[in-house]
Amino acid sequence: MISTLYERTARQGFENLLGAQLYNLVNAVSVSSDGVLQGNPDLGDLRYARPLSGWYWEVLPATGNTSGRLTSASMVLLTVPQASVADVPFDQMYRRSYEEPGLDGETLEVIETEVVLDSDNHTARFRVMGSLSAVRDDIAAFDRTLLFYLGTVGLGTVLVNVIVILVALRPLGRVRQSLADVREGRAERLKTGFPVEIEPLAIEMNALIDNNRRIVERSRTQVGNLAHSLKTPIAILTNEAATIGDEKGRVVEEQAARMNSQVQHYLDRARMAAQAQSVVFRTPVKDVLERIVRVIVKLNPHLDVEFEGDEAGDLVFAGEKQDLEEVVGNLLDNAGKWANARIRLSCRPEGPDRFAVSIEDDGPGLTSAEIREALKRGRRLDEATPGSGLGLAIVRDIVGEYRGSLELRSSKLGGLAVNVMLPRIR
Repeated sequence: MISTLYERTARQGFENLLGAQLYNLVNAVSVSSDGVLQGNPDLGDLRYARPLSGWYWEVLPATGNTSGRLTSASMVLLTVPQASVADVPFDQMYRRSYEEPGLDGETLEVIETEVVLDSDNHTARFRVMGSLSAVRDDIAAFDRTLLFYLGTVGLGTVLVNVIVILVALRPLGRVRQSLADVREGRAERLKTGFPVEIEPLAIEMNALIDNNRRIVERSRTQVGNLAHSLKTPIAILTNEAATIGDEKGRVVEEQAARMNSQVQHYLDRARMAAQAQSVVFRTPVKDVLERIVRVIVKLNPHLDVEFEGDEAGDLVFAGEKQDLEEVVGNLLDNAGKWANARIRLSCRPEGPDRFAVSIEDDGPGLTSAEIREALKRGRRLDEATPGSGLGLAIVRDIVGEYRGSLELRSSKLGGLAVNVMLPRIR
């Protein structure tokens, strides 16, 4: 808009200047009695005196009874073409304007008029020419200057806004960092001292964290109370079964053991349900896996247990160590029961918030139907193998509490492969 306004003003001023100089030229020229043009016009602009300056004036006879030719010194005996009256007619004021090529390659704006100089109808054509190219160059230079200053102002405005936004959002960055510290276990509460607009958010988040902690503690207390209340009756049943002996005692003892396993399983689920609402648990994965592998190697000295843990070094499980030990321990224990000679444990990241644990063996493996059967609680595919039949079901429940996944498939080693996806902390 500024450029357009300046262009209009510059063109209007240029045309007004040419018009004023045209009338000055008319006033400075006369005709002799025999019809010869005469006069020594001085338009007060040195450009009309400098050769090929782009600014010219010329007076020519317009009727047959008039002769002679007057020109500015800048034309150096050259002539600027005239447009035909048919193409560019005169207006009611006997004026017309048009563009023509200049004497030095420029574009000229030509303003003409015809004036009767005396009573004998001696008529002359007056022409004033100015460099339109110079005006256009001036407008282009103005546009470049305008673009530079407006660009500088715009860039400065952007920088100022960026600085203002960064300063204004810095407290939100502190809130995010405080939440990350709480999530990863480096702090128990959000820091205070935020601006008044954000302080209520921090207060509400701290209240939520405190309430969450109370829920966890209450759940743990209830789980502990239930465990203690059931421990004595189950122990009594076990002792009585040993006293009874024979087949009935064996049945009672077996069922008491199954009750103990079931109670422990649901107590663990209650504990995990409480912990699932917490955000402060974090467990290094590699340390837990290495410790479990050492235990499995001692329990199964005849097996070759491989641990591919190069990618597990920086992985952190978003949960309690006991749950990770329960998952991996159950799966390795099952693999140890069925493997012929080899077990392979691997761990790797799967995206920014997940990691995978894979356990493979070279045992007999399972069919699709057997895989579905194996995941049912308490179902055992081989009664001759020790166990309660709860292993895979427990793993499935724990993984489900953490919104993970459990997959059973055929292993490249020839047996069963179990793949578990669990949440991680970056």
